Amino acid sequence: MSFFEKGAVRIHYQEAGSGFPLLLIAGGGLNSNIAGITGDYPPFNAMKEFGDEYRCIAYDLRNAPPGQSSGPLDIDRPWDSHTDDQLALMDHLGFEKFMVLGFCIGGPLIWNLLKRAPDRVVAGVLAMPSGSRPEMRDLFYDNNMKGWAPELTKRRPDITMEQAEKFLTRMYRTNPDFVFTVTRDFVRQCQTPVLILPDDIPAHPYAVAMESAMLAPNAEVSLFPWKEPKERVPLAVRQIRSFLRAHRPAP
Repeated sequence: MSFFEKGAVRIHYQEAGSGFPLLLIAGGGLNSNIAGITGDYPPFNAMKEFGDEYRCIAYDLRNAPPGQSSGPLDIDRPWDSHTDDQLALMDHLGFEKFMVLGFCIGGPLIWNLLKRAPDRVVAGVLAMPSGSRPEMRDLFYDNNMKGWAPELTKRRPDITMEQAEKFLTRMYRTNPDFVFTVTRDFVRQCQTPVLILPDDIPAHPYAVAMESAMLAPNAEVSLFPWKEPKERVPLAVRQIRSFLRAHRPAP
């Protein structure tokens, strides 16, 4: 367990394994933290599964109440502030190029990484990616106003509910469509290889995952469902491993 500081931002991260760098983004929305990668949730322990071949880096999302990362609440740049942290962490560790595997909120964050640093991200795996349902546009805003915002303000007296509300409005209501962070035109032109493992719950719409897979010219998609029955999970992990190996740069 280590900490990296850049200005007012302090990021808590953990490393395991050796080899080409693989950034791991835990699920849990704005509560995303290392335990979501190293524990039994999501469907597999990504650090354990891929630490034998890759230099795995997991971290707590900035201002995730269950985690230990902290920093300003960047109301005008909610998604980009998290991307700033990811790129700064990779800079700190000396990784010019890396691959990324993300669950849930990791989907929109990976698309934003591909937009911001296409020359650095070699390949991305989007597992159970978050997306916006036309019939439930306020799902993420409402859930975070009930859960994340009150917990954050309880721990951070310098952050008010009004500030948290503005942050969430910008994050989830300003462009409440598709994958939140990029347009369909961007995905259509994105040349980075991606592997998408769809889910189908309110926060992880199957239709959006499949639409992004169909649009992206170098996208692959897993079988579905891949989490149930649980006997299918090792097959999904095997596909991720094959995908990463296929796109890992030669040493």
